[in-house]
Amino acid sequence: MKITATQRTAPTQPSSSTLAIETRGLRKVYGEGNTEVIAMQDASVSVRQGEVVALLGPSGSGKSTFLTAIGLINPPTSGQIWIGGELVMDGPRAQTDVRSFRRKHIGFVFQKSNLIDFLNARENVQIAMELNGISHRAAGIRAQELLDSLGVGDRANYEVSMLSGGQQQRVAVARALANHPSVLLADEPTAALDSFRGRQVMELFRDVARQHGAGVIVVTHDHRTLDAFDTIYEMEDGIIRVSKQPTNF
Repeated sequence: MKITATQRTAPTQPSSSTLAIETRGLRKVYGEGNTEVIAMQDASVSVRQGEVVALLGPSGSGKSTFLTAIGLINPPTSGQIWIGGELVMDGPRAQTDVRSFRRKHIGFVFQKSNLIDFLNARENVQIAMELNGISHRAAGIRAQELLDSLGVGDRANYEVSMLSGGQQQRVAVARALANHPSVLLADEPTAALDSFRGRQVMELFRDVARQHGAGVIVVTHDHRTLDAFDTIYEMEDGIIRVSKQPTNF
């Protein structure tokens, strides 16, 4: 069960072996003295394997700060980040090789697909694995399998410019899943899509969470798709609260 930061007493061990990600009392402060800005305070969430979570909030509420913190890009000032039961950040101090851990355990999907123009769809997925030490042949096989499972296998040899917006997002999701991540993070993934394609992407995230056992966190302003989430958090003034309790699945 999810609880707000004020309700939680942080345990010394992961609270559940089924948690994909757990944050405890995350706080981020920029500047000091008269210039101090608290971008995030006491942010505690937990996301189970196979769960899809939304994070809502107005611009400037701290959503991007939170997402980059749990994505191990912008470390918190204090608090802990656990991924797959492993403590990876204790305040600003990394407890592991962050770059290597991020490549292996965290997948990112953004508003724009950010695919590499001079590579075809399969190569865009394949390169994520090759950078992680996977052989060219093995990476190519898995890339094709992922594209097939996401309904764009027949576009594997297509250049990015030949794909529709929805197809590009599916390729981006395949790339994010390439290294079997424990956590999938998405930042406004449906903002540039129409209602139908936005719904397709969200249903895709649900399928990905269930089939791959990943915990999925989506930052969104798209209220058209909120019924697709298991849990909804709202963030304002750097504080996260639960607005929809988790469902059983």
